[in-house]
Amino acid sequence: MFVLSTDEIDRIVHEACVERECYPSPLNYYEFPRSCCTSVNEVICHGIPDLRPLANGDICNGKHQCFSELGCLNSASVQGISKPMSSQEDIPVRSYCGHGIHRLFHTAPSIPHYAKNKAVGVMKPGHSFTIEPMISQGSWRDELWPDKWTAVTIDGLLSAQFEHTLLVTDTGCEILTARNPPTPYFLDQNV
Repeated sequence: MFVLSTDEIDRIVHEACVERECYPSPLNYYEFPRSCCTSVNEVICHGIPDLRPLANGDICNGKHQCFSELGCLNSASVQGISKPMSSQEDIPVRSYCGHGIHRLFHTAPSIPHYAKNKAVGVMKPGHSFTIEPMISQGSWRDELWPDKWTAVTIDGLLSAQFEHTLLVTDTGCEILTARNPPTPYFLDQNV
């Protein structure tokens, strides 16, 4: 049986950073207490890893620096995840957005991932930024847990997020965080 907690994921990320002689990006960023963010089920983003075992059917989003992927455990509904935003039932979360990234985690510009926003601007070669769409099965509204980091859906329904970092080049954009081959949707699937 496959049993894992987000605390264990954080330990693995932390050890991988130390082995590579790099600092875990989120650790101590505005007092964030862990080496990665893990967002399970109704957690939209910035979830703090903990000891709760991940359960069959959970969806878990993991993030380090400005790269984020979603994984599922066993019987989670892939149908709802495989074609996000394919129906009116998938609602984009509006409180968080993509952003510029340079020497600091979060820089201008803000890059909303929903239609009818008021963002304006021009990206030029050399600019790097993130795209991080977040969707909810219910309301786009969110609330923060008392830890002042963990953003959750206000109605407790599932949420999912992906994030990648892109670089504007003279010929287009390069996805700096692209993985080849892509990772599996299921955390217990062998790669």
